[in-house]
Amino acid sequence: MVITMDRYNADWEMVSRGWQTHVLGKAAYTARSMSEEIKRQYAGDARINDQTLEPFVIVNERDEPIGPVNDGDSVLLFNFRGDRAMEICRAFEDPTLDTFDRIRHPKVTFAGMMLYDGDAMIPNQYLVTPPKISNTVSENLAKAGKRSIAIAETQKYGHVTYFFNGNRAVPTDPSLEHGIEIPSDNISFDRRPVMKAVEVAQATKEAIESANYDHIRVNFANGDMVGHTGDFIAAVAAVEAVDRALGVLIAATDTVGGILLVTADHGNADEMYVEKAGERIPRTSHTLSPVPFCLYDPKETWVVTGDGQSIAAIGGTILRLCGVDVPEGYLSPLVIKR
Repeated sequence: MVITMDRYNADWEMVSRGWQTHVLGKAAYTARSMSEEIKRQYAGDARINDQTLEPFVIVNERDEPIGPVNDGDSVLLFNFRGDRAMEICRAFEDPTLDTFDRIRHPKVTFAGMMLYDGDAMIPNQYLVTPPKISNTVSENLAKAGKRSIAIAETQKYGHVTYFFNGNRAVPTDPSLEHGIEIPSDNISFDRRPVMKAVEVAQATKEAIESANYDHIRVNFANGDMVGHTGDFIAAVAAVEAVDRALGVLIAATDTVGGILLVTADHGNADEMYVEKAGERIPRTSHTLSPVPFCLYDPKETWVVTGDGQSIAAIGGTILRLCGVDVPEGYLSPLVIKR
């Protein structure tokens, strides 16, 4: 969360700091040993964790970086997930990139673990061919002529577009699928835990009340992004912001007689610390808690279809609620009308 791994073009300065460290061998801190430097940072600041380590460079006895990237080197980026990999891939592969000053652009053999973006072919070389994801919810909605819109702030916009469309940035049918991206603030998320929840809620309210869409998907980034900071007070404020935003969406849903689904892809803000040797240590990783799945419909009564369902069954649930046949191979929808 400090260097290199920006996503959705939200903060190219993060990529620039990574380039300085990995490629040029320049950072505020130098060390002879990776493990010793990590221990030093952890001992010096209780707020430090694996996601917030400051960049450092390993140097030799002459204080020269031992591993700068030079012409003729080979570079492998071993991320399997594309959202935080694509910008650094572009920095290595695109000689015309001007989003930050690279100082020098070494000629290397570069590869990623996977093809992270099949539309833009990023990276040019990769080790593992990714699975072809087809028959997605968005594809089936478009085939049925259903109109949809995706709404989120920058930090999660790809989650309601790129990931939702089977790792494709281009929608199945641009005439039916639309999106609204609210630019994220480029500051530490614990400093403004409300993030863009107000703006996302307002945009979603307007989309609901317009009656122009059969399916609206929206992501509130607060619980995830603020949860990762390990700041308990900020996480409380983040959850409260989402709670207020849901109130806006419920009122809008009532206005048009729609149906509202509320869920998450993982836990994060639900467990903000762990206890070790009697000390509370901030927890910044995803949790293993079951996530809620809530259906709000003031008109109809729905019942759960059975036990043992999973988050993967939400796809078929969305299609059923939109009046679209659930394709073979999908898990059964989670609910049926009583």
